[in-house]
Amino acid sequence: MIRQKNEPLVLLLAGGVGSRLNNLVQSRAKPAVPFAGIYRIIDFSLSNVMNSGFSQVGVLTQYKPLSLMRHIGDGAAWDLTGRTRGVKILPPRTGSRDSDWYKGTADAVRQNIDFIRAHPTPEVIILSGDHIYSMDLDDMLQAHRRKGADMTVATMVVPKEQIHQFGTAITDADGRVVEWEEKPVHPRTDLASMGIYVVSTAYLLKTLETYREDTDFGMDIIPRAITADWVYAYPFRGYWRDVGTIQAYWEANMDVLRSDSPITPQAWGIRANPEAEGLSFDRCPARLVGAGRVHNSLVAAGCVIEGTVINSVLSPGVRVEAGAVVRDSILFHDCLVGSGAEVDLAILDKRVAVGPAAVVGVGDAQEKKRINRAHPEHLYSGITLVGKGAQIPAGVTIGRNCIISPWRQAEEFGSVTVASGESV
Repeated sequence: MIRQKNEPLVLLLAGGVGSRLNNLVQSRAKPAVPFAGIYRIIDFSLSNVMNSGFSQVGVLTQYKPLSLMRHIGDGAAWDLTGRTRGVKILPPRTGSRDSDWYKGTADAVRQNIDFIRAHPTPEVIILSGDHIYSMDLDDMLQAHRRKGADMTVATMVVPKEQIHQFGTAITDADGRVVEWEEKPVHPRTDLASMGIYVVSTAYLLKTLETYREDTDFGMDIIPRAITADWVYAYPFRGYWRDVGTIQAYWEANMDVLRSDSPITPQAWGIRANPEAEGLSFDRCPARLVGAGRVHNSLVAAGCVIEGTVINSVLSPGVRVEAGAVVRDSILFHDCLVGSGAEVDLAILDKRVAVGPAAVVGVGDAQEKKRINRAHPEHLYSGITLVGKGAQIPAGVTIGRNCIISPWRQAEEFGSVTVASGESV
C-alpha cells in the first residue's frame, strides 16, 4: 500500500498481564495467545494498521514479551519493513526503581514520549493488541480531522448488562463527548469505549507532561479532557471483542465456526506471520485417515484426524487418534488426543498429550455449575483448561471447570478422577 502523506504514528499497547486467561498467559503475553488456528490475537491489530495504510508502529510490551517479540519479528508479515516503514518494540523504561513498569495506558505512552518526538506526525493512534476486530483506522483518522478534535474515542453500542466492563460515553448531537463514566455500576448509556484513540500529537504531548505515574486514558485523561477540550466519539458498527476472559476467548473462537460467522479473518485481510514457529505454512496438508470425521470445525495444516472432531478449532499439528472424539474445544499446536479419548468443552495449550481412553471435560449441566475453586472468576461455564505441555494419563477422567497446570506429568496425577472445579 502506498504510504500516505501526514499519516499518524501508531502505538500498539501489548503489555497487559491478561491474568483472567489463567495459564494461557503463564508463558506468553495476552496478545501472543493463539487464535482461530493459525493466528495470534495481535495479528488483528497489526493487520488493521497495515490495511489502513499506516507504516510506523511502536509496540509497547511488558509482561512475558519474548514469544510476542519472536512473532512480530521485523514486521515483514504486515509490510512494516523498509526505508520508510517499521515496527519498533518498546519495553518499559527502568528508572530509579527496578519496578518502574508501565502503570496504566497513558503512563505507557508517557514513558515513550521520546519515541513520539523522534517520529513527528500530526496524530498518534493508540490501539490495544488484544482485541479481535476489523476496522478502517484511516476512516477514524479522517473523522478526527474533520471535527478538528483533540482526541477521538472509538465507541460501539454494547448490551446494557455488559456495559459495566467498559468506559462509557454520553455524547451530544454532534458526537462530542460531554460526559464520561468508567465502568459504571448503574450505566446511563450503552455507548462503550473500545480503547482505541486518535489524539493530536501536540495535544497528547502537552497533556502527558502534566501527569506522572498511575495514569490511564479512561480513568484519568478522558474525564478531564471532556471538560475543556474537544473529545469526540467515533461510532464503530462491526464485530469487536475483547477476549480477555476464558469465556470470551472460547466464544470468539466458536464465532469463527458459525455458518453466518461475524469473524472472517481472510476476508478481513488478517495476516499471520508465516515465519512464526509452529504455523501451518511449513506443514503438510491436514489428513483424514480411516474413519476420521470432521464436522463444522477449523482444522489447520499438519493435523491428522483418525477419530471425530465436532465444532472445534485445531491449530497446526494436532493428532486425533482412532476412536477419539474432540467436541466444542480449542486445541493449540501439536496436541495429541490418544485412541478412544474424549475432549469436550476444553481448551488445550500447545503440546498437550491426552492419554488413551482419558476424558477431559465430563459432566452434565449440573457439573458445569461447579465453578473452579481456585479461580472461580476464570472458569464457571463448564470449560476445562489444560496448560502447555501437560500429560494426561491414560484412563483419567477430568470434570468441568478444571485447571491442569502447564507441564504437569502423568505421574503427578494422584487419582484417576479430577472432580469438576478442581485443579491439578
